[in-house]
Amino acid sequence: MAVCSAHTTTPLHSPCTTVSNTSFRQKQVIFFTSNRRSGRRHGGARTFQVSCSVDKPVVIGLAADSGCGKSTFMRRLTSVFGGTAEPPKGGNPDSNTLISDTTTVICLDDYHSLDRTGRKEKGVTALDPRANNFDLMYEQVKAIKEGQAIEKPIYNHVTGLLDPPETITPPKIFVIEGLHPMFDERVRDLLDFSIYLDISDEVKFAWKIQRDMAERGHSLESIKASIEARKPDFDAFIDPQKQYADAVIEVLPTQLIPDDNEGKVLRVKLIQKEGVKHFNPVYLFDEGSSISWVPCGRKLTCSYPGIKFAYGPDSYFGHEVSVLEMDGQFDRLDELIYVESHLSNLSAKFYGEVTQQMLKHSDFPGSNNGTGLFQTIVGLKIRDLYEQIIAERAGVPAETAKV
Repeated sequence: MAVCSAHTTTPLHSPCTTVSNTSFRQKQVIFFTSNRRSGRRHGGARTFQVSCSVDKPVVIGLAADSGCGKSTFMRRLTSVFGGTAEPPKGGNPDSNTLISDTTTVICLDDYHSLDRTGRKEKGVTALDPRANNFDLMYEQVKAIKEGQAIEKPIYNHVTGLLDPPETITPPKIFVIEGLHPMFDERVRDLLDFSIYLDISDEVKFAWKIQRDMAERGHSLESIKASIEARKPDFDAFIDPQKQYADAVIEVLPTQLIPDDNEGKVLRVKLIQKEGVKHFNPVYLFDEGSSISWVPCGRKLTCSYPGIKFAYGPDSYFGHEVSVLEMDGQFDRLDELIYVESHLSNLSAKFYGEVTQQMLKHSDFPGSNNGTGLFQTIVGLKIRDLYEQIIAERAGVPAETAKV
């Protein structure tokens, strides 16, 4: 459990400064400034010095099937916090872990209990719970959240073998991504926020054909066989996790082109659960209303088939949700600022931050449609959630805990 104490002090040059920890149990000092009238003053600001044990990272879970954009989402998320996510320096070159200044992202494939040969011998896929060690997954995620380093196994995707473990120390934000972050109730209860990337069968099939036929030379028959072989386990063990997610990014075929089967133009929904602590859903124009908006015109360039947005309340697995939807794709990302100006509760630090992030990563997959837009927005919301949690633990106003 985190132990925090707060007292006033004179401010530093920046409103939030951290003293880096040399040991994962060492205390971290964070400075928050406030313009409240009481307390010691220096340059018109009151400053709280908050000492907190770095023993309870914020834990995020991201679930999706293979090839559904988890890696791209992680790159967008780590960019929002600053810094570049890279494999552990000096470690296993085939490590699946990514580390940045603020975040550590681990791949849950590392908790496979069977290597590739073992799965083949037992006739199970990696999606089957019997091929995964959920007890170890729970124990290690719990240890990280409590501020303890772990020796995490490594599943080598190149060789299909289980490699010697690597040391992971608690970061500020710990992300677990993979097939099963919400499958085990014990692990699910450790998550501060959860996301599910839900790619429809039609789009998944179109994407796989584009990738495997064009890039890998696979036949259409082999691609269909591969998808069908995974589908029973996906439907049984992966897809049901979306009911537990705080946010779902659902990718569907466009409704702007009749009978489209290419999967190049997409309709994307951001399904946001209501009542989640530290999370206020994004809305279009008027919160709680049902909106349909075609923004194409003088301020947004739209080639065929155009762009359509929608927003409104809905129900999802018995939960009240707000749904923001985009169908179509952007011709010019710099014009996204027009759309951004009509969205509220973005948790951006300045006007145009969403557009800036999208332009920064214009080469990422999905940057011209709703997948990139909603991944970026969710990244901003996670940053805001992190700041609120840190402020709550420190006992200071949330607005003073901005990173």
